[in-house]
Amino acid sequence: MTATLNTPSCHGDTARRRRTSSSPTIALIGPPNVGKTTLFNAISGARAAVGNWPGTTIDVGRATWRVGARTVEIMDLPGAYSLDGISPDEQLTAALLLDAPLDERPAAVIVAVSAARLSTGLYLFRQLRECGVPLVVAVTMLDVATRRGARIDVELLSGLLDAEVVAVNPRTGTGIDELAAMTSRALTVEARARRPVEAADSDDADRRFDWVAEVVTAAVSRIAEQRRTRTDRLDRWVMSPIVGPLAFLAAMWLVFQATTTLAAPLQRLIGAVVSGPLTKGTTTPLTTIGLGRGWFVQFVSDGVIGGVGLLLSFVPLMALMFGLLAVLEDSGYLARAAVVADRAMRALGLPGQAFLPLIVGFGCNVPAISATRVLADSRHRVMTALLVPFTSCSARLTVYVLVASMFFPSNVGNVVFVMYIASVALVLILGVVLRRTLWRTIGQAPLMLELPPYQAPRLRLLAASTWMRLRAFLRTAGGVIIVAVAAVWLLQAIPVDGNHGFGNVPVKDSAYAATAGAVAPVFELAGFGDWHATGALAAGFVAKEAVVSSWAQTYATERPTDPHTPGQLANLVRADFTASSGGHQNAAAWAFLVFVLAYTPCAATLAAQRREIGGKLAAFGIVVQLATAWTLAVAVFQIGRWFG
Repeated sequence: MTATLNTPSCHGDTARRRRTSSSPTIALIGPPNVGKTTLFNAISGARAAVGNWPGTTIDVGRATWRVGARTVEIMDLPGAYSLDGISPDEQLTAALLLDAPLDERPAAVIVAVSAARLSTGLYLFRQLRECGVPLVVAVTMLDVATRRGARIDVELLSGLLDAEVVAVNPRTGTGIDELAAMTSRALTVEARARRPVEAADSDDADRRFDWVAEVVTAAVSRIAEQRRTRTDRLDRWVMSPIVGPLAFLAAMWLVFQATTTLAAPLQRLIGAVVSGPLTKGTTTPLTTIGLGRGWFVQFVSDGVIGGVGLLLSFVPLMALMFGLLAVLEDSGYLARAAVVADRAMRALGLPGQAFLPLIVGFGCNVPAISATRVLADSRHRVMTALLVPFTSCSARLTVYVLVASMFFPSNVGNVVFVMYIASVALVLILGVVLRRTLWRTIGQAPLMLELPPYQAPRLRLLAASTWMRLRAFLRTAGGVIIVAVAAVWLLQAIPVDGNHGFGNVPVKDSAYAATAGAVAPVFELAGFGDWHATGALAAGFVAKEAVVSSWAQTYATERPTDPHTPGQLANLVRADFTASSGGHQNAAAWAFLVFVLAYTPCAATLAAQRREIGGKLAAFGIVVQLATAWTLAVAVFQIGRWFG
């Protein structure tokens, strides 16, 4: 069969350009899942996201790297199989390498290729060689190739490619120094003045494929008959149509059970520190200097400490969950989960490739929406971007755990597990609805995913991945949540009648309670038509963590004699839910959780949607989210109260 691809424009003067910058730029490129981003982290000390599916590198990662006597800037470009890609991330890679102004293009390119799948990276190498770009080849996963009965002759490969080639293991750091030395040589005037090889015909890329086959045949030798590996034996069960989904559900259940169980003692300890020594140590000096129980002390104790402090008690839980998910990711299991889930999605008519950004959404919806760029069809991108907000991001986890610990203290892990299963079901159902109404003619895209071998997770990589995600959570707690706390406190300090002064008003008589109370009747059918609950949901539009902080802040201000502890807060919240639900507080709690799951995730997600799919479609998404959330919450409460 003849392969017909578009040959990118190389602009012949690329090889002759001279960079005047004292800090040249090096591009790191390669197919997905060859260890490219892990290599980027190893050589630069950066902490970019590491994943086992295409689309992890969505934007361009940048860091500095010491090569020889100079410092260079290294760019981690999105994964690409060739420079002819039709998805936005592959187009970005091609544009940065070939279409940028001459003085902005990389001075040299490192091409990462997997020894276990050498041919997938050599086609990309050939295209770059035709453009005259100075190249260095980093061969990864030699241990995997050896286990599969193959041996790569690196020196012979270097001669066949007429380029510097080095074997590297980014997980252990092997070969990094040699890679730096080769990159330094690639920046010399002689290396950058090399003329490109003859390009393949623009309408027929068979010449490239033939060349790749010849190189692989010469450089790869069989040292043993390929035998079934441990990975093959495990995949027989893990990826089977029946055992695969059950194994995935079991893995997720264990993650949530372990997270909520192990983190509980640490959460109680942090809560006790916040409500005791931290509050006293902060407010006592303020009282000593004469501020008393003035508005500033109330803002600090009830707002900042009460709101942010309770949220910070979830740090151990978030760290444990991120760490366990990093174990599943680094071991290679999550890539198999993508294949298992792809079968279910395609059976329901959803595009298979869409699962990749959706699974990113369970960490954070913002990068997940950016990850839709891996989809070639614009309609796939739009539909997936509309579905991403229904994936339960880590911010929602704080609300799930808090509400579950208040109403179902002996089943916190099970409640969280049910909410994540409900999230998956909601994505699938809404995907089918959108497919059969707005995008009936949309085609299916196959899931192109090269599965990594199973491997033992490395502690350093696990720690880096966990800290990267935890730092993002803490950044939100220290930034957006402070703004939300200040806004809530300001509304609570403004009286709605003339009987109180600013900062000296009961919460029930404040602008906050009046505004939330005006919205509360909308949720009476859902069982939580109380201004405390609706006020927290309104704060959640900024960030879902604000639901937790605003509750702590509101109840502490309303009843200042109650300490800022989860136990006291639970009693107050349960009492209000019991009153608003007519005694069916558990059903109302489930309805509240479902609403948190389905309604608009956060302001940052809306901004990401607007950037990727436009303002009109983002507004349409908000309408769908709110309508779905309210409908489901009402249904859950109305059904649940008959069984509660």
